[in-house]
Amino acid sequence: DDQGRTFGVQWTLFRNALKANTQVQGWSNQTIWMGHAAVTSASRHYAAERYARGGVEQAGVNASPFKAWIDDWTFDSRSGLENPLANMQLQARGQNFSYRLQLTTSQPLVLQGEQGFSQKSEQGQASYYYSQPFFQAKGTVEIDGKTYQVAGPAWLDREWSSQPLTANQTGWDWFSMHLDSGEQLMLYRMRQKNGEPYLTGTWISADGQTQVLKGPEIQLTPLTSSDVAGHALPTRWGVKIPEKHLDITTTALNPNAWMNLRIPYWEGPVQLSGSHSGTGYLEMTGY
Repeated sequence: DDQGRTFGVQWTLFRNALKANTQVQGWSNQTIWMGHAAVTSASRHYAAERYARGGVEQAGVNASPFKAWIDDWTFDSRSGLENPLANMQLQARGQNFSYRLQLTTSQPLVLQGEQGFSQKSEQGQASYYYSQPFFQAKGTVEIDGKTYQVAGPAWLDREWSSQPLTANQTGWDWFSMHLDSGEQLMLYRMRQKNGEPYLTGTWISADGQTQVLKGPEIQLTPLTSSDVAGHALPTRWGVKIPEKHLDITTTALNPNAWMNLRIPYWEGPVQLSGSHSGTGYLEMTGY
């Protein structure tokens, strides 16, 4: 906000197709929708969830004009059909929080991995994956009845797959980073029961050009562990990309950013320091 207080906002819509057949309408629809929303400050973290069945208009996605929604949580386009994701409006609410933001960008989408094919294991697990890391957000965040006018960078991910993790993989640590130099960085660390984690990432230049990063080019080191909701979680990390002369530390704005939902995990904003400064988001599952 204008006083320098930092906030994080999360909005996620998950779609799970129970069957691969052509979708039918009504309560026989084979899709389950799940929405997660959260707000984080240095001292507060609130999260909420929604569930819906497909086919009854309680949740869904329209391609043209673009709109994704579950109940009254919405993410919809305010721009023309030629670039539907250039001007978006985002809103959600839960107990003790709400937000309403406008997200705008003039940059094209970024394809993750090899032309949008993002590999997640040596065995070939992968997803199709694109991002819009160049959004600028502006609007309001309400926490505990107090409203803040906010502005800052935002990041969109769209990822889909029919492949689960391998039997040897236990979860992941995912980073999205806005560097103050204008560059962006995405990193995945897929943890394994046996063997070293599988690392992948994308270095995104200020003009949107991408370079795929593979395991040997990435150093991700947990530095400080926090006890959060009975789980030991690394909330401070060392990140090195030697080829890019990047040597930074990521520190959680609020170590207690635990998503205490039916499917629990940690997700919250991080602050960057070292060779590069900036902000980002960290998601950790499977702990």
